[in-house]
Amino acid sequence: MVTTEILSSPYLRDPDVQLMLRAKEGDEGAFTELVANYQDRIVGIFCHLLRNQEAAEDLAQEVFLRIYRSRGNYEPKAKFSTWLFRIANNLASNTRRNKGRRREVSLNPQDSGPLGIRPEEQLLMEKSGMMPTRQAGLKETQAVVRQALETLNERQQMAVLLHKFEGMSYADIGTAMKLSEAAVKSLLSRARENLRVQLEKHING
Repeated sequence: MVTTEILSSPYLRDPDVQLMLRAKEGDEGAFTELVANYQDRIVGIFCHLLRNQEAAEDLAQEVFLRIYRSRGNYEPKAKFSTWLFRIANNLASNTRRNKGRRREVSLNPQDSGPLGIRPEEQLLMEKSGMMPTRQAGLKETQAVVRQALETLNERQQMAVLLHKFEGMSYADIGTAMKLSEAAVKSLLSRARENLRVQLEKHING
């Protein structure tokens, strides 16, 4: 049912909001398209936060299940991505609180995802004939950045992942993490300083 609130929403121009509204009306294909758009991104973020591929995939599935179950009551009060990452942030927080951080499975630095080599990057390297020694250097750099990110606390990690890898604004990150815009800026500032310290250790080490 299309309400006055929906018709006046400033987020109707978001194509993913349109897909969600179609899903609300029973369009299963629209929901499948949303899952395809966000599945790898959500798994990538959970992988980094939980360091466990299986747990990350389970949690990503739970995010989409919650969205699917609540589709009947959906109203576009934010960008779809902001709403989705807010659900993801809540689930990650609950998981950490209930089970603690899982460290038994480490990600392979060569895996694709936010901190690994993305398919397009791999293709670019293949086309450019990048020498193996340079590829090794790139992998080493990615590993160093990954290790530096792992020194951040969970909230700093989530903020950095959403800002740098999802390209979200301070305002959207604030909505997703239930923080003010000023608090997000402060969180990211502390994260950058911590990263600078960690990366300088590597450079000067």
